[in-house]
Parts: sequence; C-alpha cells; structure tokens
Amino acid sequence: MVSGAEPGEARIRLPQLRLDELLEEVQARLDAARGTRDRVHNLLEAVLSVGRELDLQQVLRGIVQAAAALVDARYAALGVIGPDGRRLSDFYTVGVTDDQIAEIGNFPEGHGILGELIRHPEPLRLAKLSEHAASYGFPPHHPPMNTFVGVPIRVRDQIFGNLYLTEKRGGAQFDEEDESVLATLAVAAGVAIDNARLYEESRLRERWLRASAEITHSIMSGSGRSEVLGLIAERAREITGAALAVVAVPMEDTGSLTVELALGEEAEVHRGLVLPVDASLIGRAFADAATVTTPDIAQDDRVSTGPPRFAGLGPAVAVPIGSGDGVRGVVLLVREAGQAAFSRHRTEPLESFAGQAAVAMELAERRRDAERIAVLQDRDRIARDLHDLAIQRLFATGMTLQSAGRFIEHPGAAERVTRAVDDLDETIKIIRSTIFGLRSRGNGAGTGLRARAARVVGEAAPVLGFSPSLRMDGLLDTRVPKETADHVVAVLSEALTNVARHAHAGRADVVLETDARELRLEVSDDGVGIPAEGRRSGLRNMAERAAQLGGELTWTTPPSGGTRLCWRVPVTP
Repeated sequence: MVSGAEPGEARIRLPQLRLDELLEEVQARLDAARGTRDRVHNLLEAVLSVGRELDLQQVLRGIVQAAAALVDARYAALGVIGPDGRRLSDFYTVGVTDDQIAEIGNFPEGHGILGELIRHPEPLRLAKLSEHAASYGFPPHHPPMNTFVGVPIRVRDQIFGNLYLTEKRGGAQFDEEDESVLATLAVAAGVAIDNARLYEESRLRERWLRASAEITHSIMSGSGRSEVLGLIAERAREITGAALAVVAVPMEDTGSLTVELALGEEAEVHRGLVLPVDASLIGRAFADAATVTTPDIAQDDRVSTGPPRFAGLGPAVAVPIGSGDGVRGVVLLVREAGQAAFSRHRTEPLESFAGQAAVAMELAERRRDAERIAVLQDRDRIARDLHDLAIQRLFATGMTLQSAGRFIEHPGAAERVTRAVDDLDETIKIIRSTIFGLRSRGNGAGTGLRARAARVVGEAAPVLGFSPSLRMDGLLDTRVPKETADHVVAVLSEALTNVARHAHAGRADVVLETDARELRLEVSDDGVGIPAEGRRSGLRNMAERAAQLGGELTWTTPPSGGTRLCWRVPVTP
C-alpha cells in the first residue's frame, strides 16, 4: 500500500497508471503506422517518379536520388555493370560534390565491396564497411563511409547494376526495413530501365530508318558516290555520337585501302591515308568482312603506323561496307575517350546501315559503267561515221582531183590541185589517228599515279622492315601529266631506298598531294639524318629531276630528328 493513502485511493491510481502506459503504446503504434504509411507513400511516389521518365540517363539519376531519400542515406550511387559482366561502365552518385569527384579521380570500376555485389548479386547490409573481407579501402580525398546497404537491380533476367547507399543520417544503422524498401525500389527501377531502353531503342531505330530513307532518296536522285558516302558517314557519326567518321575503300591492284573521306575531329590528317590490309584495324574489318571493335583506338596495336591521329579518342568500331567477297570498303567510327564502348546491340543497326553504303556504291558504279558504255558507244558511232562516210568522201574527192589534174595545163593551177590532194591525204591520216584513239579500249587499270605510288611504298616495306605511312590528296590521276608522274614515282622510290640504306629509321611518312597548280612529295623519317659529308648522288638525281620540270628539292632536319625531304614541281594543264 502507498503510505498516507487510503486503500481505495491506491486501487484507483493503479488502473490509471496502466491506462497511461496503454495510451503511450497505442500512440507509439500509431506513430509507427503513420511512419510506415508515410514511407509507403514516399516509396509509391518514388516508383511513379522513376517510371514517369523515358530518358535512360534521367531514369538512372532519379533512381539514385529516390533511394537516398527513402532510406535517409547521405551518400548513394548506382553502378551500371559493363558488357564484360565484371566491371562498372557507368556510375551515378548523390551526396558527393563535383569538386570532390574531381579530387577523387576516376569513378570506381568494381573492386572491393562494389565488386562483391557484382560477383554475388544479393542484398548486402553492413554495420562497418572496413570490417568486410572484400573491403578494398578508399582512394585519397574520398569521404569517410561506414554503414552500408546494397541491392542489385535486375532488368528481366539480367543484372543491370547495383544500388549502393552509405552513412544513414543520425548515425543509425540500416535495418531490414531499409533493405526491403530498396529491394522494392530496385524492382520498380528494373521495369523503368527496361521501358527507357525500349523507348531509346525505338527512337534510335526511327533515326536509322530516317537516315536510310535519306540515303535512298539521294541514290534515286542521281547523287554521285562521294556525295552518298559523305552523307552515310555524317549520319552514322551523328546517330552513334562519334567524334570521327572515316570511310576507306580498296585501291586498284595494290592490296591497300585509301581513306576516301573523313569527317569530324582532325579529319584532314586521315584524308588520303593509304592503309595496309594486313596490318591495320580497318584492314582487319575489310579482310574478314566482319565488324571489329576496340575500347581504345589510341592504344590498339592494330592501328597502322602513320602520323598521330587519334589523340583524345577512345572507343571505335570498324564496319565493312558489304559482305563476303563483295566488301567495298570500311566505315570507321570513333568516340571521344571516356565514352561508352560500342556494344553489340549498338553495332547491329550500324551494320544494316553500312549495307546501304554498299548499295549506294554498287548503284553509283553501275551508273558510272552505264555512262562509260554510253560514251564508248558514242565514240564507236563517231569513229564508224568518220570511217564509213568522211574518209570515203575525202578519198573519193582526192581521187577526183587527182584525175582532173591530168587535164590542167596551167602549171600553177596543177600545183594547187596537187597540194590540195596532199592536204586531203594528210587529213585522212589525222582522221584515222582520231578513229584509233576513239576506239581505244585500254582502261589504264593500276596505271594511275595513286596506284603506282602505293605500289612503290608497298614494295619498300620489306626492305625498310616496316610499312611507311602514305597519304595522298588531290586529283593525282587526272591533273598530273604522265611525264611528271614518272618523275615523282622515281623520286619516291629513290627517297625510300635512301631511308632504307642510310637512315636507320623506325618510321617513315609519305605525303603526295596536288592542288592542280603544284605537285608536292614529302618523305620524312625518324632516322639519323643526312650527314654533313658523304655521297649525295641520290639527292642530286632527285634535284635534277625537279629542275627539269621547273621545281625544286629541299630537305630539313625536324626538331624531333630524322630528315624531311620535300620535292615540288609545277603542274601544267
């Protein structure tokens, strides 16, 4: 009993205490129910917010933000697993500032705890990160993190990535309810990601279809092959987000490829380059008639020697134009360094699009062949008419004048008739020569300056021990006279022979170009240079050839060493 209280009064106070306790418990349960209701409401809002977006990047950022808010985490991240299934290809964060990210450096690739979820895609909850056996530690400038919870995100039957959350606010631990909420969000995230992917793929397919329709319209409108290929390269570069697009085609009778066009970053360095089929990334795609990819073209051993031309670039894909024995060239697309590699589902529509390029080239060649046949037929008709009509009439006229000359008694008149007959004979000879030229069927395959220069460079490779790079630009086959072409081929051969004999070089670059006014041949190497004393008969021969054509030969020693030889001559129409 309570001291100083009556027995009845004590009995009244004891039920009152129990009632207060019951009311407090009811209030606590109501607060818990209200908290659960609010959390469920927040979860539903997060699911609706994530599912409302169709842009994949926005969906992924929304998932991270929603996850951090639902479990009251200070830091949150979503890691997207790369195509190899072992590393993270993309990383989206909440709670870390841009300045902190810059100080930390590259985003994680999937070591330590992050990799643990990749290897074992099951929910993981830790009271202290550093105590787990897979803990990898943090890089410098990384904020401290202790409590952790992670859940995988599945898209249909595949693991898309993982949600990582650390440092629950207030110093509390992540509990089973947090894990359950995140698991529910991950399921909704998988659906949203799948929808965003399907939407993105449909939009991408629509863009490819529009581009294909544009190419078809260009072909049907009679556009030339170069124009069509340029349109194909530009559209492929735009749709794939590439910084550089290159189209290479085979050179006739040389076993090499030449870059016919290039668009984008440092495109001028690529235009006109001659690439070996057996020792280049583009050549591999051409020879195998199959798509070739690389995560970093700047570090790929399959890139042929030549001037540096892939600085700041990374992922690349080379797609053959055509298939089987009908490969007509290769389209190379290169993204900036740090961007996503070309995945298989991204290259499939590109391969179909490259088929459009093959059709374009086929139609352009057929149109060109038809035009050439029409010209030849016109030439045959003109030659036949000249032979059957003009020559016969001239011959008959000459015979008539010759017969009439016997009846002319005036010496001056007889002499004039004789001269007229001689002029007719000369005219007949000229027409016959013209007929022979019109009926000439020689196509000159492999006899152009481009093909001859490529053969010289290819033949020098075994002697040098490496393949020199070759870049050609301008109307070399149509604007350079045959005499000049003969000289430049001889000079190129002499220059490469000198490099092989005396330079002890590990690299040589050849540039042959014309602007229709001047022809320029430049041969550079990284060898020992030209000695102050020694035989210079080869240089003298090259200088004499230049002088014969009204040009000049110069040579310099670049700061990096070696020799740069420049042979210039004017080009007359």
